[in-house]
Amino acid sequence: MVYLMYLVIYLIAELCVENYSELVYPDENGRLVYKADSKGNVIPDFSHAGYMGGGVALPYVPVVKTVWPQMEGDDTERLQAAIDDVSARSVDSNGFRGALLLKRGEYRVEGTLRIQTSGVVLRGEGDDANGTVLIATGVKDAADKHTLIEIGVPGVRQLEIAGTRQDIVDDYVPVGAYSFNVVEASGFAVGDSVIVHRPSTQAWIEALGMHLIPNNENWKVGRYDCKFDRIVTAVSGNRITLDAPLGNAFQEEYGGGVIYKYEYPERIEQVGIENIRGVSEFDDSEKQNGEFSDEDHSWNFLALKSVKNAWARNLTSARFVYSCVEIGYGAKWVTVQDCRSLDPVSRISGGRRYSFRLNGELSLVQRCYTRRGRHDFMMQSRVRGPNAFVDCMSEKANTDSGPHSRWSVACLYDNVSVKGTAAKPFGSINVQNRWSSGGGHGWAGAQMVLWNCVADSMAVQKPPTAQNYAIGCIGAKWPGRQNHPPEYGADGHWESLGQHVYPRSLYFKQLEDRLGMDAVRAVAADFQIRDLLAGKLTRSRRGNGADFNQDGCVGFSDFLAFTSHYGLREGQPGYDVRYDLDGDKAIGFGDFLIFAAQFGQSES
Repeated sequence: MVYLMYLVIYLIAELCVENYSELVYPDENGRLVYKADSKGNVIPDFSHAGYMGGGVALPYVPVVKTVWPQMEGDDTERLQAAIDDVSARSVDSNGFRGALLLKRGEYRVEGTLRIQTSGVVLRGEGDDANGTVLIATGVKDAADKHTLIEIGVPGVRQLEIAGTRQDIVDDYVPVGAYSFNVVEASGFAVGDSVIVHRPSTQAWIEALGMHLIPNNENWKVGRYDCKFDRIVTAVSGNRITLDAPLGNAFQEEYGGGVIYKYEYPERIEQVGIENIRGVSEFDDSEKQNGEFSDEDHSWNFLALKSVKNAWARNLTSARFVYSCVEIGYGAKWVTVQDCRSLDPVSRISGGRRYSFRLNGELSLVQRCYTRRGRHDFMMQSRVRGPNAFVDCMSEKANTDSGPHSRWSVACLYDNVSVKGTAAKPFGSINVQNRWSSGGGHGWAGAQMVLWNCVADSMAVQKPPTAQNYAIGCIGAKWPGRQNHPPEYGADGHWESLGQHVYPRSLYFKQLEDRLGMDAVRAVAADFQIRDLLAGKLTRSRRGNGADFNQDGCVGFSDFLAFTSHYGLREGQPGYDVRYDLDGDKAIGFGDFLIFAAQFGQSES
């Protein structure tokens, strides 16, 4: 009988066919193929997002100074002096000055802590209530939008190097392209830092319908330019190749584009913060609709501004008005991972509870969690990708995640889950024309990719001249806002609504294709690696996949182990969560089908 069941499960495994996207799918060697549209546009490679351009493990920087909590009083000056002491040290061969360790306990901070020098890391001893806790104290003016920790120098920007500007001569440079031709490329060399600049012309604004927004909120020429920050990797004749793909098409009919070299002397790098909890004190006597609503306290836990190759990991924020982490404009190659934003205190209204704000470029937010936020995983206006949110979760959301306003481009939402509550199912992921909302938000985003996401509802609309995608997503589809002419709110590209597609994670599969599995292992958690190796979607993060004996292959011994637990439910003797592959607290037929789909696979 056992052998008959073995034969049945083998046949099911053979018949199980992966659900692939028609736009991104594996070739016979398992590498992804990208289907271009009639103009050559493809879904771009998002794996360049993250610290050091993706695929590089976050470093562990040795401690050079330690601070202990004191019993009373404000710690702002004491902690800032310690940061300044580390900042004054010399950099080592890896570009680091050292880590400042804040020992476990509470630190009361009325002001703002600032890191404005490269090579400095701020580290605690844990982000739970018993770890390193920074308490933002004191009454604040809500108009100031106080931030507890700032990394980087605010208000600085790239400076164009005079005499280096060259026009792009191609009639059309598609989304996802790495190279293009210019009038004269002899002034460029491998390693140059460049801006690839796409103008926002009146012709383009009119093509989008953004000249029709009522109440004099039309988009203005020059206000919505795309400026992509890149490195030159090759020059051949007058053709220049870049280190990362372009997130928007460059069309001659809409002004074409230029490239120029830049310098950015004030931007700092190799900086990080880790293992810290931030809590904002507030007035609990102020309530609105039964929820705490005081706003005269700290707004933001962490802001990363004008930085590159920076990170934030293992952080928890609680009770702040606005955000846990902001990756600011001018930031590049940033990773934010394993962070939590819990229970903001504010009115539930516009301009509040933006839990993770990704306004930089080539940056990654992964394995982050929010509770009771509003726009939890979002970009504000004119954000230039590729960027990525990967394996993130929002619970009890009060409104949607997604690009928020004014033509942000090229962000991947990869296995992002956004859920409201039973009473308020407002957990949405929306990519749409927001029209006159917020003073003329208009088209919020283009070249946005929702991949295997889950939400209460989703809207994905197609802007003229561009595209947005929802592939393998689960949730109620709705058309999005329709308070504008219908030609400016058509459906985007939808595939496999209600059923996930392969690969489970587009980001990690793209990273594997580009740099190999060692790069994936450097930045992924165990469940992300297992899911990629398994090559199947319907796997629970709670278990170890179907390779129960961890021998690298899903085989007969795993089958015997699975059948010995079949039929058990949580709470019964012998129930083991490893065999509950679909996470429904019962080992049943759904788990059997998942096991069958993985049978015969090996890591090699």
